[in-house]
Amino acid sequence: MSLKVLVVDDQGIVRAGFAAVIDAEEDMTVVGEAADGAEAVRLAGELAPDVVVMDVRMPELDGIAATRIITGRENAPRVLVLTTFDLDSYVFDALRAGASGFLLKDVHPSELLQGIRVVATGESVLAPSATRRLIGHYASGAGAGFRSGSGPRELDSLTGSQRNVLGLLAAGLNNAEIGEELGITVGTVKSHVNALLRKLGLRDRVQATILAYDLGLAHPNPPGTHL
Repeated sequence: MSLKVLVVDDQGIVRAGFAAVIDAEEDMTVVGEAADGAEAVRLAGELAPDVVVMDVRMPELDGIAATRIITGRENAPRVLVLTTFDLDSYVFDALRAGASGFLLKDVHPSELLQGIRVVATGESVLAPSATRRLIGHYASGAGAGFRSGSGPRELDSLTGSQRNVLGLLAAGLNNAEIGEELGITVGTVKSHVNALLRKLGLRDRVQATILAYDLGLAHPNPPGTHL
């Protein structure tokens, strides 16, 4: 089945370029295009895309606000945010709004396509610079307040192994690296990730990363981190 993609950007030529790259793939179909956040919200409800490729700076309703509305719905699509501006506020606001990924617009087409495929599976993708900024933000003690109600009581539901996986996941390690660090198989890592997301009521690895830093469970650059 083809992934249904909604492309959102206020610049027509940029929007058309992204749509052409995506539509050329056998496993993807552009089901709609939107020029602003309000139109994106409407089309996301009407077209039921699997992934929304979302610009940030747009008239009427910006991409952050549109993302928050779209991801707040039942059976929401995944949102991959693309922006020209690699600013801290955009990274943090997009992820807190519910985006499953954040990439810069100058990314190579192959990385954009891979990013769409990754978020469609329920995983997350972050530009390397965004990952460094996110971890640096929490390393400075500036991060807080991802989700009201989150706290030690929720973490008590996690096993020791799941806590270890959460900490390494938050440091940016992939499943293979986590498995190597803990001496477990990739399949076991995936099981732990799925279990901890379910127990904590989180959508994906991005939300898990932010929550881990908010609660002090993760710390910058543990052993094995490569950023």
